Amino acid sequence: MNRRQALVTMVASSLVLARRSLAAEPKLRVGVIGHTGHGDYGHGLDIVWQRLPQTEIVAVADADEAGLTAEQKKLGLATGFRDYREMLRTAKPDLVAICPRFIDEHAEMVLAAVESGAKGVYVEKPICRTPAEADRIVAACEAHGTRLAIAHRNSYHPALPVVDKLLESGAIGRLLELRGRGKEDARGGALDLWVLGGHVLSLIERFGGRPLACSASLLQDGRPATRADVVEGAEGVGLIAGNELHARFDMERGVPAFFESVHDAAGKGQGFGLQLVGTKGIIDLRCDTVPFAHILPGSPFRPSKEPRVWKEISSAGVGESEPLPDLPLRLSSHQLAVEDLLASIAEKRRPLCDERHGRTLVEMVAGCFESHRRGGARVELPLVERDNPLARLT
Repeated sequence: MNRRQALVTMVASSLVLARRSLAAEPKLRVGVIGHTGHGDYGHGLDIVWQRLPQTEIVAVADADEAGLTAEQKKLGLATGFRDYREMLRTAKPDLVAICPRFIDEHAEMVLAAVESGAKGVYVEKPICRTPAEADRIVAACEAHGTRLAIAHRNSYHPALPVVDKLLESGAIGRLLELRGRGKEDARGGALDLWVLGGHVLSLIERFGGRPLACSASLLQDGRPATRADVVEGAEGVGLIAGNELHARFDMERGVPAFFESVHDAAGKGQGFGLQLVGTKGIIDLRCDTVPFAHILPGSPFRPSKEPRVWKEISSAGVGESEPLPDLPLRLSSHQLAVEDLLASIAEKRRPLCDERHGRTLVEMVAGCFESHRRGGARVELPLVERDNPLARLT
């Protein structure tokens, strides 16, 4: 089953899981890993499990003593662990939530969870810092048969299969390019690419296929970033440089993809998402926004005397009211993503946004850095060197 088919059946699968008899099906035991003051608990990755009848939180680990006490109270747990490895050994959870937004601990936390025998892992995005770390995660998941899902919430949106059908039917003509932008706030440039760009890169891979090559430039205050501009980025992302980024990716399906991010751009956040540009129209996907998807028929290149209207795309189709109850909450709370993870375990398939997908996104980020290191040259993906290329910037 491919990612598109899985998304089509995701809602139905989650409903089946939710209706299982709790007496006949023991609840899956969840272990939560956070780190107060160092990424905390992400965007609700600790509490989403309380929304599901088939899961129960049995343990929490936090290296910060005060944070651990507060989280135990929040989750209603009598005991907690300062060491997540001890928690994994003692509690032996079926599922592990890796919550910190800071990603410098992600790889070791994921590997420990996988090696502990967990059936499933849900991890805050991005999955890790380098292609080398991603390689280790992919190998471990494959060796142990663990299902891993990443918290790119937009990748689980049920309107995406409708967009697939619109593209197949020629609703916007021939697809010419994929054009994405970051949030472009104070984190604009390389940090935006890391922290928020993954949402957009995830959608780029969905519609463009595997990235084959990248060419990119990093600018600092309008000039090419140099070794002197390389710093340790926030949220544990590792080395970054530049408050402006312009990147092009050659994609497997022959449609070029672009990602741009400029520090404090005018109307910051307004462009955060992806546009699918065709000869006869545009489909616009707004990350973390309700509504999520719109279509604008007509040539994107020529002015029109007649007014053209953006039409919303729901899971039911163009211009149709959204039939799924509480969809915005189910998306923002990660409920749909976690339901897909549970369904993937039951159905013995890959989650919609799994570790291989996560590795591709890390590869795309590293590809931007490697291209800039080579003066904007086109570099093929996957990269031969699996570290952070900015460590080798001269």
